[in-house]
Amino acid sequence: MPDIPGAKPVPLSQLTRAQDRLTFVYLEHSVIHREANAITARDTRGVVHIPAATLGALLLGPGTTVSQQAMVLLAESGSTAVWVGEHGVRYYAHGRSLARSSRLLQAQAALVSHEPSRLRVARQMYAMRFPGESTSGLSMHQLRGKEGARVRRLYREHADRTGITWTRREYDSADFSAGTLVNQALSAANTSLYGVVHAVVVALGCTPGLGFVHTGHIRSFVFDIADLYKAEIAIPIAFDIAAAEPMDVGAETRRAVRDYLRRHRFLEQCVDDISSLLREDDGTIEYGPEAFDDPDVVMLWDYDGNDVSSGVSYQEEHEL
Repeated sequence: MPDIPGAKPVPLSQLTRAQDRLTFVYLEHSVIHREANAITARDTRGVVHIPAATLGALLLGPGTTVSQQAMVLLAESGSTAVWVGEHGVRYYAHGRSLARSSRLLQAQAALVSHEPSRLRVARQMYAMRFPGESTSGLSMHQLRGKEGARVRRLYREHADRTGITWTRREYDSADFSAGTLVNQALSAANTSLYGVVHAVVVALGCTPGLGFVHTGHIRSFVFDIADLYKAEIAIPIAFDIAAAEPMDVGAETRRAVRDYLRRHRFLEQCVDDISSLLREDDGTIEYGPEAFDDPDVVMLWDYDGNDVSSGVSYQEEHEL
């Protein structure tokens, strides 16, 4: 049998476990190719080699050109590629997910499909916004009211801090310039946050459409996760930018969000928070769920709750 052309796939024993990998590497204005089992990034300053087996997700920013062989290597190494805007502030598309196991996706689907567990995760999301306060006995109606009061208070506080006249949150998604300067900045900051969170969600193998608080939209889960950080990131940045009255409020806001996320290692925090929210009570759901111990096992579902092996003839069992 003739040899298959190209470099041999990376042996499974050489793949780094997901939790020990570089979580995300961002590249822009470079040509991405492959040399043996390393990803190469070339720009005007030279060439950088990135061991593919230690890479979690590659964020491809503006001005990147990627070869087919580089994408093959990422797939063989259990890594993913996500096409994004500048430093991830916009999500455009993605390749395969970081996880080879579907455990995190199955956990998300199971939790959102069962009303008690969905309520538990939703309460946990709200609890992350109210540190030190219990949300266990509150209904979704009560939680929405509590969150609404918190956000209105934050708007007033930041308006007083920056000297901006604030009335209410008002925007037209079809006409960005129709809003006030601070409303434009809030829209730009929120959109930037959605883009980065979307990149993390798809890299982990979760589905953006299955939300716990939001529902009915293809990015419901993205909105759920992004809402955890708006008070800390989007709102203060938006008021600061609006107070400076820049010529291009949208661009300035996106750059400010980008810089904040870089300084505070936001991608890692987002990965940890999603993993924590989707973790079962026994702690079995982790980031990079055993993806590289047994990466290509396919099981068959059985209604009694016990998965069975695929690739096995069950004819005799059927005849019985």
